[in-house]
Amino acid sequence: MRPMAQIAMVMNLDKCIGCHTCSVTCKQTWTNRPGVEYVWFNNVETRPGQGYPRRYEDQERWRGGWKLTRTGLKPRAGGRLRKLLTIFANPLMPSIQDYYEPWTYDYENLTNAPLSGDVPVAPPRSLISGEPVKIGWSANWDDNLGGDPSPDPVLRKVSDQVTQAFEQAYMFYLPRICEHCLNPSCVASCPSGALYKRAEDGIVLVDQDRCRGWRMCVTGCPYKKVYFNHKTGKAEKCTFCYPRVEVGLPTVCSETCVGRLRYLGVLLYDADRVTEAASVPDEHDLYEAQLDLFIDPHSLEAEAAGLPADWLEAARRSPVYDLIKRHRVALPLHPEYRTLPMVWYVPPLSPVVDALSTTGHDGEDTGNLFAAIESLRIPVGYLAELFTAGDPAPVTFALRRLAEMRSYMRAVNLGERPPEDPELDALYRLLALARYEERYVIPTAYGNVPGVVEEGGCSLDYDGGPGMQQPFGEASGRPVPVAIESFHGLKERQTSGEVTHDRVNLLNWDGRGTPAGLFPPKRRHP
Repeated sequence: MRPMAQIAMVMNLDKCIGCHTCSVTCKQTWTNRPGVEYVWFNNVETRPGQGYPRRYEDQERWRGGWKLTRTGLKPRAGGRLRKLLTIFANPLMPSIQDYYEPWTYDYENLTNAPLSGDVPVAPPRSLISGEPVKIGWSANWDDNLGGDPSPDPVLRKVSDQVTQAFEQAYMFYLPRICEHCLNPSCVASCPSGALYKRAEDGIVLVDQDRCRGWRMCVTGCPYKKVYFNHKTGKAEKCTFCYPRVEVGLPTVCSETCVGRLRYLGVLLYDADRVTEAASVPDEHDLYEAQLDLFIDPHSLEAEAAGLPADWLEAARRSPVYDLIKRHRVALPLHPEYRTLPMVWYVPPLSPVVDALSTTGHDGEDTGNLFAAIESLRIPVGYLAELFTAGDPAPVTFALRRLAEMRSYMRAVNLGERPPEDPELDALYRLLALARYEERYVIPTAYGNVPGVVEEGGCSLDYDGGPGMQQPFGEASGRPVPVAIESFHGLKERQTSGEVTHDRVNLLNWDGRGTPAGLFPPKRRHP
């Protein structure tokens, strides 16, 4: 056994309201530079829908992830010879039209148009070529539609009966970031070895110095969360906000999430059994195989792992471990890709309560809820295709557990005194009442001692690099001077008891102090 640590995320889909705050703040922090105008490290999809890029889940077309052969796991896109033959013309790589051609608007036409009887408009122009462009697709094109699921590759696997019910019934939101997989196919696909998985926390990153822009990582990733910067000629992807994580802060998408649906924590897993878990013959067994990889942080194996004391303590308080392994209500996204993803989801349950209430039955009663789970407005079959490779049993178990928790807490609030259940109490607290420090249990990086972290430069703080607060796209004009606060300075300010009145960055403002310009200055009376 070789225990290793992994920073993982869980999202509670019942709480996502589709506000896209996480997408916007991630965009402003990491991809507001020339060459990545079309890139969204974090995006929120409406289900049913095609996703971003368009129909990325159609692995018959894109061939991402792994496939199991007689000799073991092989990349779906092919081995070294195929990569060599397609290195200059790759038919399996999405084009800019599969993402979308980014655009801005010609606002000068509004101000410089001559007097006429017609109202001037601001026509869209491409941020790549500068030429006029017709807008027909974008990263959020399916937002709130949920009406025509025919292009959805997941629904293609489900029966016509489920498809018809889904068209008439419901939609839900699915936030997506890089999965930072235990068995990442993007790392295996890179000819230059630029992608790597950090040993200390499992975050998958791109070495910009080694990247040669072959874009095989884009093809290899089944989630299509690796992007190509057409200005620098380098690959870029979600960094899991590692400069923040290293000082104990949550990711930007987690920090700014309106619904507080994200959880961050440490998982311990056996690195020697990763290939074995990803190679189980039956796709329905992949979920259980991945669960078996995780090590109980209270066990003797965890004690003998040699991890720093604060990391071991963080693993024991991890909300991610509790939701995934202890309560088994969080599920991985598309485990059939065999990458062993480490961003998990609590499936949505809320529609069943509304559906029962409209029929005149008690929507919170345990018996009614259990009976209705098999005929949910969101079909269990659809959720199973998303989260458990088509196996409905784990999805049904998770939904029943959530329904049981709802019914139990309702009885408690009504004074009915149900038999005490510490497990349901713990699950309720985690999903409904957990505070900031309970949702985000993040140890600092190795060598960083809390309280004595010295101010230092971030490895991404180079001219034009991610997070440099430059304007969105080349057509946005000159950079506007802003107050840039380092992640170490942000950590010190957010955890200290001192109330400051200095100018702060509103993106990272925690509510302490009075940001300059937000309120008028107080008048001093003589």
